[in-house]
Amino acid sequence: MTSDVHPGQSQAGAMAVTVLLVEDDPLMSDAMSRRLRGIGYRLRVASSVPRAVRMISGRRPDLVVLDLGLPDLDGQDALRVIRDITSLSVVIATGVHDELGIVRTLNAGADDYLAKPFSLEHLAARMRAVLRRSCRIISALPVLTIGGLRVDRARREATVDGRLLELNRKEFDVLTYLAERADRVVSRKEVAEAVWGRLHRPGDQCVDVHLSWLRRKLGESASRPRYLHTVRGVGVRLADSRTADPVPVAYPV
Repeated sequence: MTSDVHPGQSQAGAMAVTVLLVEDDPLMSDAMSRRLRGIGYRLRVASSVPRAVRMISGRRPDLVVLDLGLPDLDGQDALRVIRDITSLSVVIATGVHDELGIVRTLNAGADDYLAKPFSLEHLAARMRAVLRRSCRIISALPVLTIGGLRVDRARREATVDGRLLELNRKEFDVLTYLAERADRVVSRKEVAEAVWGRLHRPGDQCVDVHLSWLRRKLGESASRPRYLHTVRGVGVRLADSRTADPVPVAYPV
């Protein structure tokens, strides 16, 4: 027997999906909240980007619905701020119709884009589609294992020898990027572009700082690594030193 229960709709033994609605128009916010609650979503509402950031950093929602026309920050910047702290699915629901702007927003990390006016049924359908895609992608991700290190991308958890690592979002993203390329030397430029979405400039210490934090939490150091091996002049390689081949020494050409 099939079920017509929507993603987000409460069922016996199932938890409702939590949606963070970032919308500064009280009338629009109220209408959207009532409609989405009516089909089973749990709603949290923020009227500004700083408040949205606090909510995301606290109790993590399952999906963000973002209006780009907020008074405190440009829409592209708002998306960038949210993307810096979370990999959650983001659906844009806004009055901005510019085609170039839509393309830029999708390329910047939005999962879908609706231009006002739209029906709330249309919004709900788009949200269901994004959630279905997200669930399929997450459930299909295998756990990465390198020696005693396990990186569970679906749960966003990492353990070493059974010990849970307390990682912030960027630390986990860096560790995951390296674990997906285990035994391969990865440049700082690659890490910066993949995790921060920006070019790595000379003197930029962001990658090195996060590697240093990761080493501390992994219980190792740059001079005595177990997993994070620096290859001089090239980058870093993630490998278990107890089982891996020696790390090659390389110099810039």
